[in-house]
Amino acid sequence: MMGQCGITSSKTVLVFLNLIFWAAAGILCYVGAYVFITYDDYDHFFEDIYTLIPAVIIIALGALLFIIGLIGCCATVRESYCGLTTFVIILLLVFMTEVAVVVLGYIYREKVEDEVNNSIKKVYDEYNGTNRNAPSRAIDYVQRQLQCCGIHNYSDWKFTHWFEESKNNSVPISCCNTKIGSCTGSLTHPEDLYQEGCEALVVKKLKEIMMYVIWTALTFAAIQMLGMLCACVVLCRRSRDPAYELLITGGTYA
Repeated sequence: MMGQCGITSSKTVLVFLNLIFWAAAGILCYVGAYVFITYDDYDHFFEDIYTLIPAVIIIALGALLFIIGLIGCCATVRESYCGLTTFVIILLLVFMTEVAVVVLGYIYREKVEDEVNNSIKKVYDEYNGTNRNAPSRAIDYVQRQLQCCGIHNYSDWKFTHWFEESKNNSVPISCCNTKIGSCTGSLTHPEDLYQEGCEALVVKKLKEIMMYVIWTALTFAAIQMLGMLCACVVLCRRSRDPAYELLITGGTYA
């Protein structure tokens, strides 16, 4: 009786987990898409496109999890030995892939700082203040979004080509503190400008995004471990005693 109760509980939990897998598929795709969109805003500060590999894998896993949820529900309800075995194998492969995502996430998270340090000076040198210029749009966006100015602080603008050519002793308007409406970017009023540099904030932002990927992968890897455990309980019981209660028939035997 207790064994039968354990089997029914395992099957019920497994069906519930498969519903969670469908929700997880959407969440994983959202996280991956969020990383891509954010990368598009900060791509001028990156030279290594391979930093996006964890996001690509996360989106692929999201699509695969939807299929896994469908297979798992059908296999659990129908008590299909072949279906449950396939379900466990695919879950194991996905679990291993998510472990790889976590490892890659940590590797590329550590590379973020070097990537930004190597490219940010070049991006600021290419700034010309026009909306048609991609580096200019990127820098203005970052300075407004992160509320920063210059690489280390606003004085870094004095050493850019744009500052030398403009000769107006000012920094871009995107450096202006939004709380001060009269700001014109003039260095004669540095108190009107954002005081923090952008380099450290860009690194912090990108590391946070990579941590979203890592924690998402870890969370769903843990859920998948529970799914594999429940599936294995059902499989072991079925291999020992094929005539046991089906979840959907409530007492009829397979």
